[in-house]
Amino acid sequence: MTPIDGIDPQYFRDPTTAWKGPDGLWRILVGNQMDGHGTALLYRSKDFVSWSRSEDPLHSSKKTDMWECPDFFPVATNSKDGVDTTSLDKSNKHVLKASFNHHDYYVLGKYTPNGDKFSVDIDFTNTSKDLRYDYGKFYASKTFFDSGKKRRILLGWVNESDSESDDIKKGWSGLQSFPRSILLSKDGRQLIQWPIQEIEKLHANKVSIRNKKLKGESFLPVSGLKTSQADVEVSFDLPNLKKVEVMNLSWVDPQLLCSQKKPSVRGKAGPFGLLVLASKCLAEHTSIFFRIFRNHDKYVVLMCSDQSRSSLREGLDKQPTELSLT
Repeated sequence: MTPIDGIDPQYFRDPTTAWKGPDGLWRILVGNQMDGHGTALLYRSKDFVSWSRSEDPLHSSKKTDMWECPDFFPVATNSKDGVDTTSLDKSNKHVLKASFNHHDYYVLGKYTPNGDKFSVDIDFTNTSKDLRYDYGKFYASKTFFDSGKKRRILLGWVNESDSESDDIKKGWSGLQSFPRSILLSKDGRQLIQWPIQEIEKLHANKVSIRNKKLKGESFLPVSGLKTSQADVEVSFDLPNLKKVEVMNLSWVDPQLLCSQKKPSVRGKAGPFGLLVLASKCLAEHTSIFFRIFRNHDKYVVLMCSDQSRSSLREGLDKQPTELSLT
């Protein structure tokens, strides 16, 4: 398969998993930038050898530029099972994912095989409102269908914060994410995900701390961990949420909010959370913290990862990351 019809080769990459339509033809998508717009080119084939490009792309967006590593797959609306890529069940929704602007974004919609039409629920806006797989360092992901356990598994590239010279010394650049299973949420508006069950086989030497009362600006050391990696489950019980800070309607960008309300900024309900990858004197640490706000008759939880003090070295990416605003 080669780019033709005036397509710039540098904007032609990363084919998706193929699926077969009701007409017996195979289909794939290829990431592209057409007229400056992010585009998923559609190709068809009878024999999986010779491919012809459809006159119309499956989808494109004037709000975005080049799409890398596109992914296109169905998700069930009435089941917790994953769905094979070739499934033509009319009750399914479809996910179109594209990698751009250093993140993996996706839209949900309905795919009509006859004519290859994809009608999105809410299109890309190139703003913080767009749906993402992950709000940290996660890019160029792909999914596959595990037919044995009927689940769809997501894998992505974790690009690190180190400098290029550090990468050369280490001998590698970037990590592979934990595999995650993904499903459609009950309301059908977004995807939900969880590390696959097999990750639990890596667990050993459990450490538990229970029923500890934390005062404001205090720290509780966790001892007994002798490993470079830990899977942490933590539960916080706040005694009083009546006087929490009211959510400002102008707070529409969670990442900006994490930058403004750093761990050092006290609130009425937060910050509280974890200090990870911390030196003994806490000169170096990464803060994963929560804040709670009130929005009319419900509460909103902001979860942030602040890397501003992750290292004493300069020249590293220490940009704070918003994990959720729910």
